[in-house]
Amino acid sequence: MIRPFSLPWLAVLGLAAACAAQPATPAYEGFAPCADAGDYPALADSLCRVESVPLHPLHEGDESTIELFVRLFPERDLHARRGAVWLIAGGPGESGASFYPFLDEFRTAFPGYDLVIPDHRGTGYSAKLCPDQESPQSADGIALAGEEWGPCIGQMFADPGRVHGFTITNAAHDLSSLIGRHREPGEVLVYAVSYGTQLALRMMQAAPVALDGLVLDGLVPAEGAAGADLSRRTAIVDAVGRDQLTDDELAAYARVLHEDSASASWAGSVPGGDLRRFMGALLNFPTLRERIPALIDTLGRGETGLLDNTAAELEGLLATLNAYPQSPPSLPLVMLISGSENNERRDLTADTVAAEAADALFTSPLPGLLVGIPAPLYERDAYFGGGPASLPRTLIIHGTHDPNTPYEGARAHAGMLAQAGEVSFTTVEGAAHFLPFVAPSCFVQAVSAFVAGEQAPDTCRP
Repeated sequence: MIRPFSLPWLAVLGLAAACAAQPATPAYEGFAPCADAGDYPALADSLCRVESVPLHPLHEGDESTIELFVRLFPERDLHARRGAVWLIAGGPGESGASFYPFLDEFRTAFPGYDLVIPDHRGTGYSAKLCPDQESPQSADGIALAGEEWGPCIGQMFADPGRVHGFTITNAAHDLSSLIGRHREPGEVLVYAVSYGTQLALRMMQAAPVALDGLVLDGLVPAEGAAGADLSRRTAIVDAVGRDQLTDDELAAYARVLHEDSASASWAGSVPGGDLRRFMGALLNFPTLRERIPALIDTLGRGETGLLDNTAAELEGLLATLNAYPQSPPSLPLVMLISGSENNERRDLTADTVAAEAADALFTSPLPGLLVGIPAPLYERDAYFGGGPASLPRTLIIHGTHDPNTPYEGARAHAGMLAQAGEVSFTTVEGAAHFLPFVAPSCFVQAVSAFVAGEQAPDTCRP
């Protein structure tokens, strides 16, 4: 007969240690294989879930709900699993699909973590501002076809109460709720980029949730910072563009721009017919940005071959970034949030935009899009311009030549955030926006060190 506790103590302790070493198995409750998992190799192991959240989480008695889409890429090795990282897209208007082309970079930077990617309300497969026109089954899928704009705008003005539910603060409550509902064993981190950094910080202010770490890539300037709102984006783009060129190259480019655009040999080859805007777009792509001096030289000699090749490569890169039916940004949401919260000048006119861009060599389309926005804008709430009272351990990683979120604005904002917690800052020399794409080696180096509990480098050069 075997008596209780008759096993040798060392064997018992060894058995207990072995059991303790087994990682807790995450439940992933409610997640199931995604319907499109077999359509794209990158999505093969993904799990998906759609769930309801309040349309107006702060309005007591309002029972209106919307649906949010969440995609999960589980850590492949359960024994190596450390937790989960939530990836928060930029925009406003971008869906979580903006991360799908870069899953390998995220897996390397966050080893041992599930990747959880929600679609912001109004984007991707989450509820839309214009449900009929932005449906995956509509004329251009979730993008708006030309003939869909009128009905979409009409629908927004017909139900402004619903439209005014699509705010940053409400989206912050969405994110907080999702993280709380789906907290599995292990650490919980958040990575956010661009507008996503504004959203993540709003969450930590308005609906704080316990996190083990926060990574902010392309940190937006502090809300209300002078001269940093979207209506002044051309000034930011122009400054970054000019910094790429020598004095002689700047003079040569100015001469090219002063040609009669109707008779210039290159006029018909420029996408959209606007050379300054085209050059501004190239600043987002390092390999194309480096080509700008050569473009200026060839255009000055009346040659268009390099321009044609560059335009084709730009189109190819944009296609890669928008490779999924879920990818197209929601332009109605862009208009609504940008116009309501991130534009300091609601009375902006086309004449003002033109005057402010008159001497620019590189321009952005954003100021023009803020003129006379055809949407029922909402008023900023009490959270705008504030900040979190407390932050988890936080890493900010930012490129010095970011044409979307200016480096100086990120530095100033980081100084403010340091009052709320432990904040470190990695400068990526010469890098543009969205570092997993434009500077993946520096992104992985800084983030993996941070995740490992080590000091991320102060600077990195791709």
